[in-house]
Amino acid sequence: MKRAYVFPGQGSQFPGMGKELYDGNSQARELMERANEILGFRLTDVMFEGSDEDLRATRVTQPAIFLHSVVTALCTEGLPAPDMVGGHSLGEFSALVAAGAVAFEDALRLVAVRASEMQKCCEQVPGTMAAVIALPNEKVEEICAGIEGVVVPANYNCDGQVVISGEKEAVARACEAMKAAGAKRALPLSVGGAFHSPLMEPARVELAKAIDSTEVLTPRCPIYQNVTALPETDPARIKDNLLLQLTSPVRWTQSVKNMLADGAVSFKEIGPGAVLQGLVKRISAAAGAEVEIG
Repeated sequence: MKRAYVFPGQGSQFPGMGKELYDGNSQARELMERANEILGFRLTDVMFEGSDEDLRATRVTQPAIFLHSVVTALCTEGLPAPDMVGGHSLGEFSALVAAGAVAFEDALRLVAVRASEMQKCCEQVPGTMAAVIALPNEKVEEICAGIEGVVVPANYNCDGQVVISGEKEAVARACEAMKAAGAKRALPLSVGGAFHSPLMEPARVELAKAIDSTEVLTPRCPIYQNVTALPETDPARIKDNLLLQLTSPVRWTQSVKNMLADGAVSFKEIGPGAVLQGLVKRISAAAGAEVEIG
């Protein structure tokens, strides 16, 4: 029985996240305090006591979700080794730590740079995202290509659910066009910016430097990366894909389908929330696969 571990991205945060881990596990507490030192501020205070709004700031959200996910993966007693891993956007960094490809401290530093640079992009060029429900991927792509301004498919979450990303006005025009084309819904999302779109391009320089200086080892199991949706084990390719992910779509539907094709029959979401469990259920059902989800 092949096990897949999947790790969530931005949007799965909640006030109080990680407090139970911190209080009940000395190894988890040690890792969390180490993270506070590396980041130069007490991230755990925001995680445990901050409001929804406090946690929504990209520079906080990303390291918070990463920390919760990785600490859960590393400190849960009796957790079997996965046969494959994957992460949704930010979750890809958590997956790399779980697979032994990147050290905890190095990955946290990478996430901090990524979050800081993406936050700057959000402030410099205001953008947004929207979820398009019940429209074929090809139609979403076609409509985005015909809209004036920057708007692109950003997350292929499951069959019939694609998130688009870009300039606010372009996303608004695209939403109207999606509804006119038969989408059940085209809903603006409460996000800080236009992630996985060309508007994130200015973050590339600093992130590239950080990735280049980070040691990436051959993972203990394949990681299905967002950019290719394919199982990757080569450190150089993993690095390239981490950078490309910044402005490329998250091919989550395709990643899960490839995991299923490669024998995954058990999917475990590790981190805050249960968003990916729902997506995996829908993708596996559409593929006619019976899987264990936990």
